[in-house]
Amino acid sequence: MERGKMAEAESLETAAEHERILREIESTDTACIGPTLRSVYDGEEHGRFMEKLETRIRNHDREIEKMCNFHYQGFVDSITELLKVRGEAQKLKNQVTDTNRKLQHEGKELVIAMEELKQCRLQQRNISATVDKLMLCLPVLEMYSKLRDQMKTKRHYPALKTLEHLEHTYLPQVSHYRFCKVMVDNIPKLREEIKDVSMSDLKDFLESIRKHSDKIGETAMKQAQQQRNLDNIVLQQPRIGSKRKSKKDTYIIFDTEIESTSPKSEQDSGILDVEDEEDDEEVPGAQDLVDFSPVYRCLHIYSVLGARETFENYYRKQRRKQARLVLQPPSNMHETLDGYRKYFNQIVGFFVVEDHILHTTQGLVNRAYIDELWEMALSKTIAALRTHSSYCSDPNLVLDLKNLIVLFADTLQVYGFPVNQLFDMLLEIRDQYSETLLKKWAGIFRNILDSDNYSPIPVTSEEVYKKVVGQFPFQDTELEKQPFPKKFPFSEFVPKVYNQIKEFIYACLKFSEDLHLSSTEVDDMIRKSTNLLLTRTLSNSLQNVIKRKNIGLTELVQIIINTTHLEKSCKYLEEFITNITNVLPETVHTTKLYGTTTFKDARHAAEEEIYTNLNQKIDQFLQLADYDWMTGDLGNKASDYLVDLIAFLRSTFAVFTHLPGKVAQTACMSACKHLATSLMQLLLEAEVRQLTLGALQQFNLDVRECEQFARSGPVPGFQEDTLQLAFIDLRQLLDLFIQWDWSTYLADYGQPNCKYLRVNPVTALTLLEKMKDTSRKNNMFAQFRKNERDKQKLIDTVAKQLRGLISSHHS
Repeated sequence: MERGKMAEAESLETAAEHERILREIESTDTACIGPTLRSVYDGEEHGRFMEKLETRIRNHDREIEKMCNFHYQGFVDSITELLKVRGEAQKLKNQVTDTNRKLQHEGKELVIAMEELKQCRLQQRNISATVDKLMLCLPVLEMYSKLRDQMKTKRHYPALKTLEHLEHTYLPQVSHYRFCKVMVDNIPKLREEIKDVSMSDLKDFLESIRKHSDKIGETAMKQAQQQRNLDNIVLQQPRIGSKRKSKKDTYIIFDTEIESTSPKSEQDSGILDVEDEEDDEEVPGAQDLVDFSPVYRCLHIYSVLGARETFENYYRKQRRKQARLVLQPPSNMHETLDGYRKYFNQIVGFFVVEDHILHTTQGLVNRAYIDELWEMALSKTIAALRTHSSYCSDPNLVLDLKNLIVLFADTLQVYGFPVNQLFDMLLEIRDQYSETLLKKWAGIFRNILDSDNYSPIPVTSEEVYKKVVGQFPFQDTELEKQPFPKKFPFSEFVPKVYNQIKEFIYACLKFSEDLHLSSTEVDDMIRKSTNLLLTRTLSNSLQNVIKRKNIGLTELVQIIINTTHLEKSCKYLEEFITNITNVLPETVHTTKLYGTTTFKDARHAAEEEIYTNLNQKIDQFLQLADYDWMTGDLGNKASDYLVDLIAFLRSTFAVFTHLPGKVAQTACMSACKHLATSLMQLLLEAEVRQLTLGALQQFNLDVRECEQFARSGPVPGFQEDTLQLAFIDLRQLLDLFIQWDWSTYLADYGQPNCKYLRVNPVTALTLLEKMKDTSRKNNMFAQFRKNERDKQKLIDTVAKQLRGLISSHHS
């Protein structure tokens, strides 16, 4: 029973579930019925469900049938109506078809027109879009075309600006087009091309500047010269000791300014051709010669491209190389002034350009760089000038070089370059200039001395007299009172030498101009140079003339007279230097002239040469002596050679009237002493081995002639027999032998008042030996004569005693 209850319960549950599923199928959307049916098939009672479903379908069919039966008449009526409507609809359809056919036929042209209108509208839309795109592209193309034109015309800085606008403003708007991509890809290449072309222009500019630096420098130095001329006109006085101008606004070579954002000019670079200007015309400024726009353009281009440092380094490196080339002097620079001028022009041109670049650009070059270049240039320039100026032997060229260096220094100083070392170097060149002057004046003095006639200057008129006095400071009251014609005591070389000394002083003064030295420094320089002229150059010239082989006594006498007057003129030279330097001689540290010493030395040398010359003349006469030392005859007159010698001495000493008394007296005494010494040597010389008393008597006559000449007073000023003392040795020796006074000599020898005090026993023995040998030879066959034998014994005895005296004297 329980089993039956359970089966009944399960059946009820299944029936309820099927009922629910059926209601769900009836109420659920067809699309969502799948899950419901799956639940049926998943169960085990799907057969019963199918039965249930069939039952439900039959129920619904009965309901539908009932409903249809209830509404059947209305349905029939509706069908009837529909059949009627179908006929009318067919008619309407035919009418519509006919109307459509007509409409299609009539609207065919309209359709064609509409199609055409459609195409036109499409084209219009496309054209409008194309125009819009072209309006975006055209500015790009125009800018690109403008860029190409600027590149073609070498307007590189505007081209770079155009390129910047093109890249940052226009191309981003049309970046999706292929041609824009090509442009974008070409932009770096264009930048490099602009850099390369601008660098090429800069190289051309640097090459042009290098070639034309001398023209720029020449222009700057001409302007400096013009300014100096104006200053001299205003000052109306020498510039010795004055201060140099250091204001750069006195004149400006370059007055071109450049803005910080754009170049000054778009013209090609280079040096403009300018014809040489005459000195009296306005000198063109260097801004008229140089176009700096390539530098400015290249600087701005590299700045915009972010490569300014690269450009600065390149520019400075190239200019350093050019500086080294400019500072390399040509090997033959010292030969002409033009060589120095071109060298200076190039240096000035180089630094004028750099100074302009310094003041017209922002940092391309700086003061430290300029100062470094100038230090290098200054050292190399000074070294080159020291080397090349040392080759110069022409003082005029050295003077011109000095003036050129001063102009060079003044020009660069205007631009702020320190030039003190140049002026210090000029002081070195001043010493060289003095040396070249001394060499030149050595030639001048030599020509004057060689061409002089060494005769007093004859004067025939007052005009000639004043002319000579105007050339040389000479005052002589007695000479002025004498009637014409008359003679100056000195020869022509005195006024000539005096004037040449003044010319030398003027030449020294010329070099000191514009060196910015004080008057004291100039005075000291002139005095030192003049002292060198007097003590070295003129002194050597006089010494050479005095030592000349063919110099005569007359010339020597005239030289002594001339140097005496030149010595007196030294005080006038002192006054002359004082007048031109305005420095009083009493000033502390003032150098004194040594002219007095120079002329005294020359006079002393001339005096010595007179003494030597006189002695040589005496020797020449003595060479004519022809004594017969073996003669037995007693002569009655002096030898002819000695008479001629005495006549020569008398005429010579007569010329000495204008010499200082001491000089004439010394010359006369020297001549007499030399004559006495030479006669003594002649008597005692080894070649005379034998002599007779007769020869000694002849020799005594000659000595007496000499003593007579001494007593006659050939030169005034000697006291009584002073001049005769020159022959005292000969006189006592001859008296001893001629008088044969040996007993007195031997008895009084060594006593202060001895009669034969000047007779040396050695000399007496030598002469006695000569007479002894003669006595023996002449008496070979008369040796048995008593008196001859006694004489020979006496000679032997005297000789023995003389030897004893000599031995005792030596002991």
